[in-house]
Amino acid sequence: MLHPVGPLPTAVYWRRRLLALGAVGVVCGGGWLGVAAATGDPSDGGQADAGASSDAPARPPALESVLPALAAVRLPSATPATASAARTSSAPEPAAPVAGGPCSDEMISVVVRPETEAEPVGSKPTFDLVVTNVSPVACVRVLDKGLQEVVLLDGSGKRIWGSNDCFPEASSDTRTLEPGEAVVFPVLWSGLSSAPGCTADRSTPKAGDYVLRGRLDTATSGDAAFTLTQE
Repeated sequence: MLHPVGPLPTAVYWRRRLLALGAVGVVCGGGWLGVAAATGDPSDGGQADAGASSDAPARPPALESVLPALAAVRLPSATPATASAARTSSAPEPAAPVAGGPCSDEMISVVVRPETEAEPVGSKPTFDLVVTNVSPVACVRVLDKGLQEVVLLDGSGKRIWGSNDCFPEASSDTRTLEPGEAVVFPVLWSGLSSAPGCTADRSTPKAGDYVLRGRLDTATSGDAAFTLTQE
């Protein structure tokens, strides 16, 4: 085989053999590359897959695996605000005034008024304490003298005089007041200052603007203006 025999020159036969061997090599090399491409290189393929896996975004978990099913969640039967509102709505309303019952402070009005809005210094004016039943029904109220009081205050709110300081009076007076009925109690002022228990020296207040305030036990009046003028 190494020395070909034939009518042609020896070089021709050698060239033919080299061409045949080259063709066989090309065919074999192409087949090997195809097999390698199909199977992948173990050394390179693992790293490529790992890189692809690390670069690809992770798929989010399914919604049902994150949130519990609504059927499994126990909702509160009522919020604190709802419960409070329910208690408020179910609270009984205040009872209406009962005819012939006691007169509460809300059922009467107390007003103090001077017979004249201005008096000279040193005079002895009279102030009226007026108690009125402002409810729609008749009611009973204790009107004892010891529960009545009128006080005089100066412009700064300092107490100048009180009707019960030096000469308190006592009486027993319980009345049934009809709706709209008013009772007037006149209170005389000596024109001198006083302190509770009549413990302080008494003097004549100066001319100026003052305020009158009255009460019947725990029911109080608004303020009424009163002026002392210089003679």
